[in-house]
Amino acid sequence: MADTDVLIVGAGPVGLTLANILGAAGVRTLVVEERATLIDYPRGVGLDDESLRTFQSIGLIEAILPHTTPNQIMRFVDARRRLLAEIAPTDTSFGWPKRNGFVQPLVDAELLAGLDRYPCVEVRWSAAVGSCADKGTHVDVGIVTETGPDVVQAGYAVGCDGGRSVTRKAMGVSFDGTTSPTRWLVVDIAADPLGHPNIEVAADPARPNVSVSIAHGIRRFEFMIHDDEPDELAEDPAFLARMTAPLVPYPERLDIIRRRVYTHHSRIAGTFRVGRMLLAGDAAHLMPVWQGQGYNSGIRDAANLGWKLAAVVTGRADAALLGSYDTERRTHARAMIDLSTLVGRVISPTDRRVAAIRDVLVRAAAAIPPVRSYVLGMKFKPMPRYERGAVVHRWSRSEPSPVGTLFVQPVVRTRTQPEVLLDEVLGPWFAVLCWNNNPRAVLGDEVFARWREFGARFVAARPATQLSWAGQDHDDVTVVGDRTGALKRWFDGQADSVIFLRPDRVVAGSSIAQFAPELGTELLDTFASTRGGPDAARRVLRLAQPSS
Repeated sequence: MADTDVLIVGAGPVGLTLANILGAAGVRTLVVEERATLIDYPRGVGLDDESLRTFQSIGLIEAILPHTTPNQIMRFVDARRRLLAEIAPTDTSFGWPKRNGFVQPLVDAELLAGLDRYPCVEVRWSAAVGSCADKGTHVDVGIVTETGPDVVQAGYAVGCDGGRSVTRKAMGVSFDGTTSPTRWLVVDIAADPLGHPNIEVAADPARPNVSVSIAHGIRRFEFMIHDDEPDELAEDPAFLARMTAPLVPYPERLDIIRRRVYTHHSRIAGTFRVGRMLLAGDAAHLMPVWQGQGYNSGIRDAANLGWKLAAVVTGRADAALLGSYDTERRTHARAMIDLSTLVGRVISPTDRRVAAIRDVLVRAAAAIPPVRSYVLGMKFKPMPRYERGAVVHRWSRSEPSPVGTLFVQPVVRTRTQPEVLLDEVLGPWFAVLCWNNNPRAVLGDEVFARWREFGARFVAARPATQLSWAGQDHDDVTVVGDRTGALKRWFDGQADSVIFLRPDRVVAGSSIAQFAPELGTELLDTFASTRGGPDAARRVLRLAQPSS
């Protein structure tokens, strides 16, 4: 028997989030980290609504929210600091604001503290991984601690150990892409010298720069470093004063937390999984900072992988389910890399003529209302849509199908709660949600019983006016009232009325009511165990494959 079910390499935000998901499922998890403590300085500065939804799912949202600044606006300005474009989304369809500033070390600390809830999870500090070897039945992970070398046997190993990932190298996986030759000086400052709450990106050809408000009185400045300026200048107070002088009145009074020179990478691993070894976060993909999606993409990895690992380890699914992790996450991670790279190219030209042409084009585009709305609402952000993987498309009558997309999370009403976010009703595992129908009735006795045995929750969604009607009540079905009308609006745009939701709130399948038994059966064949015969104890998985 392995020493642990899952060994996570790296106690950064991705590894800690994954450990919380596994801990909640009762999976024996060991997190090993070569550092002695958490990193105590800001790195990522932006959280999106999907990450907050994941933190909600692991029960830590109330602890994390005090370290965030919701609805943060990003403004792009020219060399004279005149507005070029603005990103200020107000949509909260997933339950949380789309753009949020945050203090990463404090959020990471809450993720770490959350592990104290789970006796099955251990974090081992000052433990450097020297080797990883997939033995077929387990992974041998060689670690070196203060007491000497050790070998841990793990059912699975997940590398959340950053761009220089030891795990990725042990897997023999390539890290394809480019590294920008342009360097940036990043300076974090306490006692924010400006105090305004948003982000300003100055597309100044003389020296592109960024000013970011972080919660709790922290300000980040980023400055492009010219080719003839060596890295050592980052430590020169006079150089830093010259950089910040156009932005603050008293550059000599800045309370500097840290300063560091960065380069921007656009890279993705050749695969996110080899046998029992997997990659997540920066170990799997790196992207420029311009859309603040590096951190958030890693949290998406954890949300996608966590429930799948838990399902495999606890015997609810065959290990083949893990193949869907790369299938589903790769395309979206690639899209985020491409978007971030493109934005960086737009704001970074140092040729004044090129910058002038860009300014004219951006202003002309911003004068077109649909384009302005598209940018303002951040509708350019690629959203996950899984055509293949742990999804079943063929029963949907909607065009386009909602299968493989994230379901909405409005505030709803139950008979005991006047307002609650929908995910709190759906629970941490699979859920079946019907509009204007009782899931018990549309699934039928046999399929309903099988989904109940699988651990799913059942939700009947109605207009709020019908909430108190008890005519179709069933002990295993929770009735919710559509308090804001958001659920009806979602179903207004669909032909389907029965939704099967995965733990990561992706729509696994959808159909009209009369197809619900067939869809429910096919999904159970995808995720659940067979019954009877010599393979009764073996889990099976049949993933949707690309059409030939």
